[in-house]
Amino acid sequence: MTQTPSEHATAPPGGMHFREFVMLCACLMAMNALSIDPMLPALPEIGRDLNVPYPNDRQLIISMYFVGLGVGSLLFGILSDRFGRRRVLGWAMALFILSSIACAGAHSFTMLLMARVCAGFFAGASRVITIGIIRDRFRGDAMARVMSLIFAVFILVPVMAPGMGQAILWIAPWRWIFWTLAILAAMVWLWMLLRLPETLKPENRIAISVRTVLRGVGAVIAHRSAIGYMLASGVAMGGLVAFILSVQQIMFDTFDARRIFPIVFAVIAGSMGVGSLINSRLVMRFGARRLSQSALILLILTCTVHVGIIQMGWESLQTFMALQSLTMLAISFTASNFSSISMEPFSKGAGIASSFQSFLTTALSATLGSVVGRAYDGTVLPLALGMACFGGAAFAIIVWAERGRMFTRPGHGALREVEF
Repeated sequence: MTQTPSEHATAPPGGMHFREFVMLCACLMAMNALSIDPMLPALPEIGRDLNVPYPNDRQLIISMYFVGLGVGSLLFGILSDRFGRRRVLGWAMALFILSSIACAGAHSFTMLLMARVCAGFFAGASRVITIGIIRDRFRGDAMARVMSLIFAVFILVPVMAPGMGQAILWIAPWRWIFWTLAILAAMVWLWMLLRLPETLKPENRIAISVRTVLRGVGAVIAHRSAIGYMLASGVAMGGLVAFILSVQQIMFDTFDARRIFPIVFAVIAGSMGVGSLINSRLVMRFGARRLSQSALILLILTCTVHVGIIQMGWESLQTFMALQSLTMLAISFTASNFSSISMEPFSKGAGIASSFQSFLTTALSATLGSVVGRAYDGTVLPLALGMACFGGAAFAIIVWAERGRMFTRPGHGALREVEF
C-alpha cells in the first residue's frame, strides 16, 4: 500500500515553534554525546593521572557509561508513562548534573567508573523520554522526518566535542571536561523546565505495576516488526560504539595522527549529520523502510570493501577517513528510521516501548561494540570486520521482521496500534 505523506499530531507541544522543539529535543539527546566524545582526547591523560596500566582499559570510561545508560533507559520511560514526561525528565537531569560533578571530583579510577555508571543511568532519561515526547506528537514517516532533523542538529555535538575536549586540555586539567559538561547540562535543564510543557495526554497515562510493565514489554516482543527493528538497530549501532571505543587508539597509535584527531573525528561524524539532513528531505517521499534498508546494504558493501583494502595492505589515513565517513553516512539513515519504525505501533505505552527499545539497543550495541573495541590490535581490521558482520546480521534480522517483503511502504491504516 502506498502511503500518503501525512502526519499525526503535527504541531510541537504548547505552542512551541517547530524549530525550538527540534533544537530542545536535539540538546536533550545530545547529553549522551557530550558525555562521551569530549573525553576521547583526554583518555591517555586520565589513564596516566589515575594509574590505569593497560591502554585498552581506558575504554571502560566509555563502556561503563553505556552500562548505566542501558539500565537507566529501561526505567525512565516506564516512570514517564505514569508521572509524565516533564517531571521525570527534570529530576533525572538534575541527578545527571550531580553525577557529572562527581566525575570531575573522582580521585581513583574505580570512583570515576562508578560515577560514570551513575551519569549514564540518569542520562538514559534524556534519551528515552525525548523519544517518548516525539512519539506523543508524531507518527510513522513524519516521526522519522522529525527524528532525522533532531539527529542532524544533535550531530553537531560529536562533530565539535573532541575539539572542545582538546581545547579544554590545552588550558586546564581533564577534570574541567566534566565541569563543562555539568554547566552545559544545567543550561539545557533550565531551558526544558521553562519551555517544555507536558506532552503525555491524561488518557495515555498508565498505572505502574509489574503486570502492566510485563504486559507492555510482552506486547513489544510479540510485535514482529517492532522487536525486529529494535534488534537490528542494536546490532547495527554496535559498529558505532566500536568506532567510538577504538577511534582514539586508531588515530593516536595506528596512524600517529594525534594532532589532527579532532578534525578527522569531525569529518567522520559530520557525515552522519549530512546523512540525517538528506534523510529528513527524502523520508516523506520514499518512506523510512526503503531508505533504511537501502542504507544497510550500503553499509555492508562499504565495510566489506574496507576489510579487503586492509587485507591487501592498502589502508591509509585517507582510506580510513573516506570509508568510515561513508559507513557513518549509512548508519545515519538506519538510526532514526529504525527507531521510528519500531515505535510506530505504540501511542499509549510509548514510554514503556521507548524504554525497552533504548535498553535493548544500548545493551546490544554496547556489548557488541565492547567486544570489537577490546579486540583492538594496532590495526583497523577488528573495527572494519566487526562493522561488516554487524551490518550483515542486522540485514538478516530485518528480512525476518518483514517476512521477506523488503522495500515496502505501508500506509497509516496498515500500522496497527498496540494497546497495553
